[in-house]
Amino acid sequence: MTVRGTLAKLVLTTVLLLAPLTPGPAGAAPRETAPGTEVAAADDWTAPLSTRGRWIVDADGDRFRLRSGNWHGASGTWNGTGSVDEDAGHHAGENSHRIPLGLDRAPMTEIIAGFQEIGINSVRLPFSNEMIHDTRSVTDDAVAANPGLRGRTPLQVYDAVVRALTDAGLAVILNNHTNTTRWCCGVDGNERWNASRSTEAWENDWLFMAARYQQNKRVVGADLYNEVRRDIWDDPNWGLGDNHDWFTAAQRVGDRILSEAAPDLLIIVEGINWTGIPVDGFAHGRPTLEPARALSHTLVDSGKLVYSAHFYGYTGPNHSGATGIGETTDPRYQDLSPGELTAVLNRQAFFVTAEQDRHFTAPVWISEFGVGGREETGVAARAWFENFVDHLIRTDADFAYWPLVGWHENRRGNGWALLHWDSAGRRMGIHDGDDWRAGAWTRLVRSGGRSGHVAPVADWSMLSPDHSDFVASRRMRALPDWDSGARKAACPDGQRLLGLSHTGNRGLCSDVTTGHLWDPAGRHEVVKDERHVAPGGDWATGYTKLQCPAGHFLTGYSVRGAAVSAALCAKAAPGGITGTSSRTVWFDRSDNRGTHPRGGDFARGHYKGQCADDEYAAGIAYTGRIGSSRTPDALYCRDLG
Repeated sequence: MTVRGTLAKLVLTTVLLLAPLTPGPAGAAPRETAPGTEVAAADDWTAPLSTRGRWIVDADGDRFRLRSGNWHGASGTWNGTGSVDEDAGHHAGENSHRIPLGLDRAPMTEIIAGFQEIGINSVRLPFSNEMIHDTRSVTDDAVAANPGLRGRTPLQVYDAVVRALTDAGLAVILNNHTNTTRWCCGVDGNERWNASRSTEAWENDWLFMAARYQQNKRVVGADLYNEVRRDIWDDPNWGLGDNHDWFTAAQRVGDRILSEAAPDLLIIVEGINWTGIPVDGFAHGRPTLEPARALSHTLVDSGKLVYSAHFYGYTGPNHSGATGIGETTDPRYQDLSPGELTAVLNRQAFFVTAEQDRHFTAPVWISEFGVGGREETGVAARAWFENFVDHLIRTDADFAYWPLVGWHENRRGNGWALLHWDSAGRRMGIHDGDDWRAGAWTRLVRSGGRSGHVAPVADWSMLSPDHSDFVASRRMRALPDWDSGARKAACPDGQRLLGLSHTGNRGLCSDVTTGHLWDPAGRHEVVKDERHVAPGGDWATGYTKLQCPAGHFLTGYSVRGAAVSAALCAKAAPGGITGTSSRTVWFDRSDNRGTHPRGGDFARGHYKGQCADDEYAAGIAYTGRIGSSRTPDALYCRDLG
């Protein structure tokens, strides 16, 4: 759960309650900027951004580490009780007035200059779906320090903030934080992307927002939804195919954004934040990104997927963060030893970047982490922050601190932000000399890590037509249905099918060794019989063989139920495949993927077959004999040449 003063927690009646978090108020030391602590934001990068393996890179192929912070407010600060017009009804008394926090207290240029001073190069900018449709103008008081914004709607103010951030050289990540404009995260109508609106409406809102900033190339990412979690009755899931399936919802809207609105954006998918009832004796926990190990996303454009996770010391892998009602005996992250913390963090999220050449390998952006400031005296909380920063440095991770902006009066207040302004516009910052976090923060933003050019790497992608079509090929999406009534799977353009599972319908694609292999004209053939099996070339005697014609390679398949229906064969570019040797890879009774297969386990719990990196798949064999379900039994693997 996000540290924002109200914590989501479930009780025995399955009702999720909200409990207050009360970080200590700010201290009273005068502001004094420590010499040498300012870190200029990187403004010499070239948009747009994409990914190469575990790294985010700019358009020149140079590593771009997201050193980010969250500028919250446009997603709402109202707690859900009391008057929305009174500050007391808002989180920590900080009323954002439905727009990014602080615009009533400081000029936008000053706020953004503060971001650059503390060393960030990018901003996660939350918004609510309600904000998009809110036609009420902000009050003059809400923009008192920015009178040029008077009379604008919240969305128009958001527009101005986006423009100012990107004009300053900062990258902006759009973040759909809530459905309704209120504080996150409890049972508040914001638990899922479709908690307070339909999935269709949510997708349309994303298409609108992505298209709105499509011409601004420094708007670099779409962070699809924040902290997907349980509501009163139901858990979100990762791949069940129902209305609570976050995996499928993210896959679909991500593809739509890239195909219909903004092909340059990074698509950022956060793991599941909470499932189950946090009461001892009941199953509960924070899945985070662990489900991606078994089921990962494959977008229509390779090099656009980023995974995301949140970590706070007061929560835990099985602890909701609650105190009192809803609190369990599970350890919080801050209760773990440094070694235990490292192991848990790696298991929940950092494996995605640590394990290379897997179907799930991608950058991981820790898009929220934070801790109380000056008056946080808890030894455990302070140690956790230091240890967590150490892990971010050790893993060379992308990150975003929560939050950037807060309020203070006489240097006292919520204290979590890195920069605070009082009602007179006086700033209190992390480098004023009295904030214990300053050393760790400076160490983090100044940490070296990888820089410079990142060479292209092979992509490995999973196909999962578990419940419906899984066509990741732009070419095939643009064409008529190539096997009506069947569930179809196709590799992204530029990749070829290298692996299949015996049961479970899963496939593995890659561009390893060859790069883009498909003929520029996009020619293909759908094969449903043995017409291309040459006389004397029976490579699976007694089995039905769906073999590609000469000069073609497998790039997809279709199934009806569990049974193979058709093979999708793509014409190779001239000279793309010249080898003459071949072999049959059987996987009907055990795995057959070679001694050191890349791509990872793309069908956990099922037998799998895989061609070698220097081969291509040219056929699928199955049997319809009694006792068989016509599932794949063998692959015909041929040498690339």
